[in-house]
Amino acid sequence: MITNYYAVIMAGGGGTRLWPLSRKDSPKQVLPLVGERSLFQAAVDRLDGIFEPGQIYVVTVAEQAKALQAQCPQIPTENYLLEPMPRGTASVVGLAAIALRHRDPQAVMAALTADHVFQNEGRFRELLLSAFDSARQGHLVTLGITPTFPSTGYGYIQQGEWVESQRGLDVYHALRFVEKPDERRARQMLESGDHAWNSGMFVWEVGRILAEFERQMPGLASKLSEISKAWDQPQRESVIQQNWPKIQPETIDYGIMENARDVVVIPAEGLGWNDVGSWEALFEALPADEEGNIVLGDGYIPVDTRGVLVYKKSSPRLIVTIGVEDLVVVDTGDVLLICKKDQAQKVRQVVKRLEDSGTDYL
Repeated sequence: MITNYYAVIMAGGGGTRLWPLSRKDSPKQVLPLVGERSLFQAAVDRLDGIFEPGQIYVVTVAEQAKALQAQCPQIPTENYLLEPMPRGTASVVGLAAIALRHRDPQAVMAALTADHVFQNEGRFRELLLSAFDSARQGHLVTLGITPTFPSTGYGYIQQGEWVESQRGLDVYHALRFVEKPDERRARQMLESGDHAWNSGMFVWEVGRILAEFERQMPGLASKLSEISKAWDQPQRESVIQQNWPKIQPETIDYGIMENARDVVVIPAEGLGWNDVGSWEALFEALPADEEGNIVLGDGYIPVDTRGVLVYKKSSPRLIVTIGVEDLVVVDTGDVLLICKKDQAQKVRQVVKRLEDSGTDYL
């Protein structure tokens, strides 16, 4: 284990793009979507060998904390940091940075997520070690995924000049971040050969990232400062409750990384990475049969069917598809979702309508 190194798992998301399976009382990170372990349990498992359980922190919302703690009881209860309400990944990182600075002023934080899948976890651990060494040089480190197709669902990082080598892995300047381009621009970046997908995984010294908050997001930095002053005081929770609703929602990518100083990228080749953020993404993360179909659950008959994902949970009815292709079919018993594979991102629009109408299907 490495002294001064801590993992922060961001696990407070609602997983709305995986509705109707992912709900408020069972968000995607607590579900075994890929394998027998939940996404959250898998995220903790792959840290073994680098971080002791006491070096792992989890940032989530109060209504999800109990389920997460039940799945990974080895993580100390005090290492669960609770947001009163979601305010984006910038505030998540800021809250964790405060907690770590109070524990260890020399802390290096690996900001990770609870909804990623890796085929090569050994490679992931190698990248975390290299990123630690690079962060110790004062860099803000991001892991860049080698793109395999012109995705419009991921952000991109343009790779610049070589900076250094850490533990045999090359480190490059990150020239710029490009957020979710259209298909034409995505193809251009793929063909250029100098762009990587933004994995959303970062490693940095807590002092460096807090300095960037002060420089680029003074409003958030001010709220974090108030919380920090009360961190070791009995009124900590009340101070968090008072300040959190005043924070403007923002991602760490938009709020900090796009204009941060001294950002480097380590190409994460051979990682077998997948961001399980939508039904469409599961086509990349799960094995298919010879017709390209993925079936999760029993009670399904395909006829002349290709490229279809079927997920059945707690539903007694038989599902049959005939002469169709490139569909997502999800049956949770109370909801039946059918959509084209390339339209799966629009599930969020359905969730928004349900929120507005106040129904019980969330």
